[in-house]
Amino acid sequence: MLLINAPRSGDMVSLLLISLPLLPVVFVATTLCHSRLLAICHRVCTRLLKLFHGKVCVKNTHAYVFSNCTHGQAASVLETFNLYARTHASVSIGPEKGEFLDEIVRREAPLRVLELGMHCGYTSVRILRLLPPSGKLLTVELDPITAEKGEEIILVSGFKTPQFQVQTCSSAEAIASLPSQLGESCLDLVMMDHDPEQYLPDLLALQRGKLLSARCVLLLNRTQEPGAQALLKYVSARPQQYNIEQQFLDMVEIHCCVTIHPQGEKS
Repeated sequence: MLLINAPRSGDMVSLLLISLPLLPVVFVATTLCHSRLLAICHRVCTRLLKLFHGKVCVKNTHAYVFSNCTHGQAASVLETFNLYARTHASVSIGPEKGEFLDEIVRREAPLRVLELGMHCGYTSVRILRLLPPSGKLLTVELDPITAEKGEEIILVSGFKTPQFQVQTCSSAEAIASLPSQLGESCLDLVMMDHDPEQYLPDLLALQRGKLLSARCVLLLNRTQEPGAQALLKYVSARPQQYNIEQQFLDMVEIHCCVTIHPQGEKS
């Protein structure tokens, strides 16, 4: 029979004494590994959520609206969006903020509108149905599938291509191409509902390009996001250039006081 000798108490004490100095090292290593693992998991989950978020918009929202609305009627399209959002996840601004947007579009009657972030076309339809006859909407969406489905929703709502243009590119690329598209005109309304981290860089690019009219209105959605807060801090520090007019939920209306040139002179 094979006998295994149990460790003696003296050996156990010696082993414990040797191990004690190593405990902090083991603790730190375990903590670092755990933190790195958590960080990796967070990044993966964030990417999966963003991917899922986009698929919800493109596949589910578009299919429901397209199949259930009355084609050619913008009011029916918007109501179908709202019906969908009552029982499903949705990325549209919804009827409450939509009415806030409507109020501003009616009051300002903008001729040239830039929408950054399309989200299946809900906001696009709300804006287009209230524009003056000579008004035009340029809507920008980075994701090609969302842009394609959003354009279908706009067409289903009864609008024609001369009334709008969809650009599938980054906001920076779209802003860089605006001078050739606008000619002598400037933007009267800018709706920002894309990546909040791009809000301030895009506003600065619009400034440098002299693309904002003297009566331009900026509308920011998701103002609780750090990127939106950075823009609000920027405009709050420049009351001679911008007025923060009103806020509804997490959407803010900002008015340009003057046309801003790259060198800082005012017109």
